[in-house]
Amino acid sequence: QVRLVESGGGFVQPGGSLRLSCARSGSVFSVKRMGWYRQAQGKERDLVATITPRGDTVSADSVKGRVTISMDNAKTTVTLQLNHLKPSDTAVYYCIQGIQYYKFSTGYVELWGQGTPVAVPS
Repeated sequence: QVRLVESGGGFVQPGGSLRLSCARSGSVFSVKRMGWYRQAQGKERDLVATITPRGDTVSADSVKGRVTISMDNAKTTVTLQLNHLKPSDTAVYYCIQGIQYYKFSTGYVELWGQGTPVAVPS
């Protein structure tokens, strides 16, 4: 069974840094992308940043210049580093991994982590 396990998060002072990791257990055939979304209370879930195995990244305007996203060589773990945290970064952060289970599977499935809360006080 393929699972995602997130780590990191918690309470971070304004101006501090955050490091989140998401490790996948269980084997898959290929990976399309990995990344992080976040959902603030009462708001929709929004993109933070994603990365492909080729290293192409996409990030939200709100985190540009503050974010680094990386994928390990084994393509099992994605790590998000977010610096200069602001109260507006407060949210539940969700890992996402787009995977193809088997060689002959049709299309990719996007797996979500359980979410890890991040709180930055004002």
